[in-house]
Amino acid sequence: MGCNPPYHLSYRLRLLLLFTLCLTVVGWATSNYFVGAIQVIPKAKDFMASFHKVIHLGNEETLGHDGATKKPELANCPSVSPNLRGQSKLVFKPDLTLEEIEAENPKVSRGRYHPEECKALQRVAILIPHRNREKHLIYLLEHLHPFLQRQQLDYGIYIIHQTGSKKFNRAKLLNVGYLEALKEENWDCFVFHDVDLVPENDFNLYTCGDQPKHLVVGRNSTGYRLRYSKYFGGVTALSREQFLKG
Repeated sequence: MGCNPPYHLSYRLRLLLLFTLCLTVVGWATSNYFVGAIQVIPKAKDFMASFHKVIHLGNEETLGHDGATKKPELANCPSVSPNLRGQSKLVFKPDLTLEEIEAENPKVSRGRYHPEECKALQRVAILIPHRNREKHLIYLLEHLHPFLQRQQLDYGIYIIHQTGSKKFNRAKLLNVGYLEALKEENWDCFVFHDVDLVPENDFNLYTCGDQPKHLVVGRNSTGYRLRYSKYFGGVTALSREQFLKG
């Protein structure tokens, strides 16, 4: 009987130690669980943020089959551009160079331009037959580029140069220019343009209509009157169909 108290004390001590050990294990497991959850939550937030970015992107841009983003299509340009100024006073600088013209038209590349704010209603090729008229050509290009850009046209300017000393053949040069221009673009409209005529009023639209258009209603050298009643030269605009019928 005298040995029973030490035995009971040892048994209780063992229970206490076992209980303490259990609490330690439970506490360790619980702390690891919450630490893991805290680490997972930021990852979940990052995932949701990326998900919302994809949804937002889908509202503005579309994804192609190859995964590349495509910009939404532009709306058509208005039939009458809001950038038109009307009659302009032409000034010709005697020392003007082609480099200056290029610097003044940074959005023109190899004679080509298209508006960035809207989709042009027509693609227009400007065909200019040329020989030994470099100064006239520089003056024309200086004014023609901003003139066409204000009209919000998708355009390309082609200079068709004749070499040699034979008689200047304007009609043949224009035929060659027409065929060469079509190798680069499926143009809607062709403007056949003399090199020594510079447009003054940008409400004179360089576009094609149901009928061939005569874009020179007058010139300063003739008091802004036609050279003769049935004159149809200088600057004219024809669609592909009209040109082929002619």
